[in-house]
Amino acid sequence: MARTFSLTAVMAVVAASTAATLTACSAIGSSDEPSSGGNGTVTLVTHDSFGLSDGLLDSFTEKTGLTVKVVQPGDAGTLVNQLVLTKSAPLGDLVYGIDNSFASRAIDEGVVQSYVSKVPAAKDAAQYAVDGSDALTAIDDGDVCINVDHAWFTAHQLAEPVTLEDLTKPEYKDLTVVPNAVTSSPGLAFLLATIGAFGEDGYLQYWNDLKANGLQVADGWTDAYETDFSGGGGGGPRPIVLSYSSSPPFTVPEGGTEPTTGALLDTCFRQVEYAGVLTGAANPTGAEKLLDFLLSDDVQADIPDSMYMYPVSSAAELPAEWASWAPLATDPFEVPPADIATNRADWLKQWSATVIG
Repeated sequence: MARTFSLTAVMAVVAASTAATLTACSAIGSSDEPSSGGNGTVTLVTHDSFGLSDGLLDSFTEKTGLTVKVVQPGDAGTLVNQLVLTKSAPLGDLVYGIDNSFASRAIDEGVVQSYVSKVPAAKDAAQYAVDGSDALTAIDDGDVCINVDHAWFTAHQLAEPVTLEDLTKPEYKDLTVVPNAVTSSPGLAFLLATIGAFGEDGYLQYWNDLKANGLQVADGWTDAYETDFSGGGGGGPRPIVLSYSSSPPFTVPEGGTEPTTGALLDTCFRQVEYAGVLTGAANPTGAEKLLDFLLSDDVQADIPDSMYMYPVSSAAELPAEWASWAPLATDPFEVPPADIATNRADWLKQWSATVIG
C-alpha cells in the first residue's frame, strides 16, 4: 500500500540553537531492568534534522528517570564547529549526527571520549568504527546522491541526467541546487564525491563548470530540498537537488504506487552518522545510556521513516518500499578517511573560494 509522507515532519527541522525537552521511549539494549542513576537530565546535541517518531522516547525516561533535552545548533558541519568552539564548556552530554566527513576532526579536537556500547547492535556498528578510536559509535548510514524530479522532466520533455558530468551540460543549466559544503554534511559529502570522481587535480574544474552552468548553493539540506527543489514539497524551481538515495520513497503521492522523484546512483557518496559521549559532559553516565538507546531495536527500526537513513543494526527491518525505491549505490565514490582528515580544511577553503567567491 502506498503511503504519503510529510518531508518536513520526517526531517523534524527545528530552529537553530533551539533547546527542546523531549520525553523518550524505547528499551535500552536488551535489558528489562530499570537503570540506576535516579532522576535528572541528559542533554543531546544534534543537527537540525534530528527527529524520532512521536512518543518513541517515553520508556527511556521510564527506565532511567532521565529526561532528554535536545540542543540543535544547526546542520552537521555547524554542529562540529560549535562542539570544537565550546569544548571547554560542552553544550551537552551526548552528540549525535557527526558523520564520516567530520569524524576525524571531532576526534582530533578531543570533543568526544571513549565509550564502547555493550548492546547487541554495537557489533554491527563496529564495522564503521573510525580507525584508532572508540570515541564515536555508528548509528546509521546512507548514500548522499543527486535526486531528480521525474514529474518536472516529464512535463518539460527533457531526458533526466544520469552522471555527475551530465550536470554541466547546457540542457541542465540553472536546474541544480546543492547545500553548502562548509556548513552542511550532505554538502561536504557531495564535495567528497566529486573529489573521488575527478581527483584532486580535477574536482575544482568540475565545480567551476557547475557554477558556470547555473549551480545554486543553499545554506543547508532543508533549504535545498524543501524550498528550492521542485519535487520536495515546496514547489521550488529546480528539478535537480542533492539529497539521499532513500529520499524517493517519501514522495509517493497519496493513492500512488511510485515516487515522483528518483536518486542517481552513479553520483553517490556513502555517509555514516555517529554518536559520542562529549568530553567534559556533566552527565556522562546518562550519555552512555542514551547512546545505547539510539542502538536499541525500537530506535533502529524507526530511523528509516524518521531520518531517511539505513540503521546499522542487522536486526532492524526496513520498510518494504525501500527495496524498490531506496537502494544503496553499488559503487559509491570514495575518499580514504586519512585523506579527508589531512585535506578537509584545504578542500573546503578551495571549494568556497571557487564556488562562493
